[in-house]
Amino acid sequence: MITAWSDDTSRLRAAADFVKEQDTATLLPLLLPGLDGPELRALVECCDFSHAALLLFPPDTAGLHTALADCGLVADTPPRPSVVVRERLAVRHKRSAAELDVGILRPAVECRDAARRSVEVFALAVPPGSDLAAVAAHEREHQHEAHVAFEVAAPDPLVLRGLCAAFTRYGARPDGGGYNPHENGTVFYFTAPAEAKAGYRRVELYVPGDHRDILAGHLDAHRAGQPAESLLRLLTGAWTTQALAAFARLGVADAMAVERDVEVAELARDIGVLAPNLATLLRYLAMLGVVREGRDGFRLTGTGRLLRADAEGSMRPLALLYGGPFYESFAGLDHTVRTGEVAFEERFGENHFDHFARDPELAGLFDRSMAAGSRMFDPLPTHPVLTAAADGATVVDVAGGNGELLSRILSAHPRLHGILLERPHTVEAARALLDTAGHTARCALRAGDFADVPAGGDVYVLSRVLHDWDDDRCREILRHCARAMSAGADLLVVERVLPDDGSASLATAWDLHMMCNVGGRERRADHYARLFADAGLTLVGRSALPLDGSVLHVRRAG
Repeated sequence: MITAWSDDTSRLRAAADFVKEQDTATLLPLLLPGLDGPELRALVECCDFSHAALLLFPPDTAGLHTALADCGLVADTPPRPSVVVRERLAVRHKRSAAELDVGILRPAVECRDAARRSVEVFALAVPPGSDLAAVAAHEREHQHEAHVAFEVAAPDPLVLRGLCAAFTRYGARPDGGGYNPHENGTVFYFTAPAEAKAGYRRVELYVPGDHRDILAGHLDAHRAGQPAESLLRLLTGAWTTQALAAFARLGVADAMAVERDVEVAELARDIGVLAPNLATLLRYLAMLGVVREGRDGFRLTGTGRLLRADAEGSMRPLALLYGGPFYESFAGLDHTVRTGEVAFEERFGENHFDHFARDPELAGLFDRSMAAGSRMFDPLPTHPVLTAAADGATVVDVAGGNGELLSRILSAHPRLHGILLERPHTVEAARALLDTAGHTARCALRAGDFADVPAGGDVYVLSRVLHDWDDDRCREILRHCARAMSAGADLLVVERVLPDDGSASLATAWDLHMMCNVGGRERRADHYARLFADAGLTLVGRSALPLDGSVLHVRRAG
């Protein structure tokens, strides 16, 4: 162990010397042979050589600081947790990330050109006799985490995409990355081409801020060449669902402060759980960006706040539903694929509408979960059909759930009236919501089924209804609507529409969910158009909504 740690110290000194001697303009061509002229100058303007990095395995904290001092380096701040390196080590060595307490230190280096650079030290303490000794030996041999880094000065999305494209064009290959919520920074890793002459094969682009949208494409390119790692990440998706559901069920988010760190021991006492186990859960959720770990504990991120019961647009009901009944039924997905029978019905002995209706708690959870996706509705009240409706016109929300959408429409248009049609137990929940919003004087509530669609409305709404049913039932529902509609009435259908080109979409995920749990499906726009035509209706327009939603504008044919 002493010899190995001495070797670590020697590598630390070499990294410091490398940082002193290099600058951006000389280092880039060494890493990307062939890069010169105007393109080199453009890259130099966009990014700066910031540090060289290495992973060390000190016996303890004191040993680490002694080695830093021996190399003329001083760490002015305590180490921060390293989310990206910890996760990479966990995957590479098939260990739990909770076992790998990797910290980051960035001691400054006095450079020859007077620029401000540093050595980035990743440190994982490996005391004598630790079972992490094998991890340390492997990493010392292969140097997976040694790299040089460039910081992007102005993180404009176009600049960032251009930098990634330029690195790839000169032979660098995407090699992972991640978002570190502890310091609000996004990391893009590359492997330099074999002919690189810098002595480092891994290159990092560090970008301040959250750029996970661009990172997603970079990681896709990396995983295309790492099938085993990619599959392992996919296989552990169930862990994420249950971690979020447990976080919601235990009320952890509700007990956490929004603006300050909370110690794990204090939080565990407040909610009545075991502190070490809670810490393991929180560290996992920190990797997902749900919480952020600081010096004094954990705090919620913007994402995590959506799992509070009192948050505006709370998604806690979705976490409970997807991590509860729907999670159980998804275990029968193979049964649905093999037989065509709905897995939810196989698991619970009845369809999900009847199952939830018989249990008031589940029924309320389902209605709240539907409302939790209400961000999809945000632009709908400004749809031209609604803004052009005459004073006193009536909007009929068919199977309108707890009234969330109709309430938004009536709030946006005080001159309109509403009718909500729903099952009896849901009508009462809608009555409470509409009364709280002050709309009951302008809104009638009807308990009934699709056969009871009221006539005389000016605008009819079917929001996330048709995807619950097979084609025959959809035609029946649409015919009930068509019979109720006058010649000048409009129908707005809100659904996730499957893309025509097979591109990634939430609609594709929901198509699987509907098949397994409900017996319904998502559809392409041309499929909906045929269903409308079969009911005597015509699709006249389509516009986009958030969360991959669409509103389909339909009118009576002829």
